[in-house]
Amino acid sequence: MLDYTCFEGILFPANLVPKETLQNVCNKFVVKEDDLIILTYPKSGTNWLIEIVCLIQTKGDPKWIQSVPIWDRSPWIETGKGYDQLIKMEGPRLMTSHLPMHLFSKSLFSSKAKVIYLIRNPRDALVSRYFFIRKLNIVKKPDSLGTYIEWFLKGNVAYGSWFEHIRGWLSMRECDNFLVLYYEDMKKDTMGTIKKICDFLGKKLEPNELNSVLKYSSFQFMKENNMSNYSLMEKELILTGFTLMRKGTIEDWKNHFTVAQAEAFDKVFQKKMAGFPPGMFPWE
Repeated sequence: MLDYTCFEGILFPANLVPKETLQNVCNKFVVKEDDLIILTYPKSGTNWLIEIVCLIQTKGDPKWIQSVPIWDRSPWIETGKGYDQLIKMEGPRLMTSHLPMHLFSKSLFSSKAKVIYLIRNPRDALVSRYFFIRKLNIVKKPDSLGTYIEWFLKGNVAYGSWFEHIRGWLSMRECDNFLVLYYEDMKKDTMGTIKKICDFLGKKLEPNELNSVLKYSSFQFMKENNMSNYSLMEKELILTGFTLMRKGTIEDWKNHFTVAQAEAFDKVFQKKMAGFPPGMFPWE
């Protein structure tokens, strides 16, 4: 149950992400011009972004998000089930992925498909993921946060290195069909982010429709929506006390890192992210 698949040197949860599917995504999957792809590194606000995009598509009407599980509204391309759904799906397709750039279908890079890439402070993504995997029966659990920080900094976690993921996908940031969002900005100005996504997708929403998107994508609504909070997940994959939505805050890492851990993390961050302009990331 707790095995990893190793593909191209990167770890994936074996029971969710089969090697064969990864090979298919890499070599066979054809991205279509009207596809919309949500890309993130794990625990960066993925499901929140999916919820917002789904609500924008229905102009704030919550019927779709309240009747169809989130993984069926925006299937995960690298999972066996999601891949099978997507290749049969009529367009326009909405899909989600945590894959690093070099493992994604090469057809993306010559298409006009739209991509939204959401980035979160890696310290917060790390802490969120640490608590998340402790309640899952999917991958090996670290014995402490300190151990997990070491794994994370070395990229020995599912989906590989945060630093490589960000560096890879951000190389597309100047493309017209590529929108970069930051979790921190979403938290501070959710309506501003919703409007930015609408502009990117060419969607014109009335003020009442925008308010509805804001309302139904809120932390509280999502936490209570069984179609979005992963409470419908197969019971053998989750442990007692599992919750997808733990806090949804920013800078929670400060409650968990020691001074030494924060300094060690900063050192690696500076080295790995050298070359990006100062102030590129909102948490700096």
